[in-house]
Amino acid sequence: MIGNLSASRWLSGILGIGMALLLPLACAAQVPDARGQTAAQSKTNALVDKINSNTLMVLTAGSGLTYGAFAADLATVLNDGDEFRILPAQGHSAFQNVRDVRYLRGVDMGFVQSNVLGYYRRNGLIPDISDKISYLFKVCNLEIHIITRSDITSVEQLRGKKVNVNQAGSGTQLTAMDLFSFLGIKVEEVNMRQNDAFEKLKNGEIAATVALTGKPSREIAKLKSKEGFRILPIPFDKRMLGDFAPTMLTHEDYPDLIAADQTVETVASGTVMIAYNWPKNTDRYRRLDKFVKTFFPRLEEFRKPPRHEKWNDTVLSTVLPGWKRFEGADEWLKQSRSQQVNARRDQFEQFLASRNVSPRGLPENERDRLFEEFLKWSSTRY
Repeated sequence: MIGNLSASRWLSGILGIGMALLLPLACAAQVPDARGQTAAQSKTNALVDKINSNTLMVLTAGSGLTYGAFAADLATVLNDGDEFRILPAQGHSAFQNVRDVRYLRGVDMGFVQSNVLGYYRRNGLIPDISDKISYLFKVCNLEIHIITRSDITSVEQLRGKKVNVNQAGSGTQLTAMDLFSFLGIKVEEVNMRQNDAFEKLKNGEIAATVALTGKPSREIAKLKSKEGFRILPIPFDKRMLGDFAPTMLTHEDYPDLIAADQTVETVASGTVMIAYNWPKNTDRYRRLDKFVKTFFPRLEEFRKPPRHEKWNDTVLSTVLPGWKRFEGADEWLKQSRSQQVNARRDQFEQFLASRNVSPRGLPENERDRLFEEFLKWSSTRY
């Protein structure tokens, strides 16, 4: 009994010493710093700051047949834990995206069509929009698909009939009604999502649906001519130039809708990535600049399967007339061009050396002239 009591006292003493050693460490975690935060709170706050400073919200558009795929590709390729993150958010429409990029807190970038930007400016819907909105790059052209049943073979036959042009206020609606105006065809406008429209087409409640999406659209590719679906040809009129560009849909784009020996003429509208024109010394500007420096050098990764085929059409240096490019993007492109020119200049000097011509032995104006000729010559071979 006495032995047990001694052992108990010994164990209590050991535990007491252990607690005495651990207590300062536990208390240290609870001691506020100069800002009144504990170590645990400071760590949490640092993580929150890191996540927020490295995450960019990108607006797609409703049930968009292309924008969602673009945003998903950006997130899949570029996301790097807490170091960098693209957060796709489904917006209401391409038309609404312009307002949200301009006014909605937390939105960093959004996909939109160039003709929608023009609509805002022409109608004065956002004061000083040319100064408030900048573009980062043109993604591609999106083709207009008019899908109907096999008993309708021309756009003219849609006159007076029910045609879905997507939701009211959407980029597709604006584009479709512009198109029908150019063609001089008045239709009965219907507004619904594309998946609903495909069902209405099946039972004959509507005559056609208009989809503005990059070819090949995965949703449209599910439709089959043997089930009665058809893509109508859209004739190009020179009056459309500037708003639309002529293009073709092929059997390779839609093997179950277009026969192997046929093509379907249509028109396309441009789509761009836009952002608010933040001042250069702001955190929001820094985040956009980080996107540019993360995405632009890795564009080639987006040209490989299973990324969307439209990334193959992306040319980062494409200019959107009448609109400001985000300054960070402009700086990156200038630096990239400078690096390319320097690399070509090295090739030029090697070219001269291979012919026993010393660049130092040439007058400066002659060297520059020859270098310009070399650039033109090499551009046809590289």
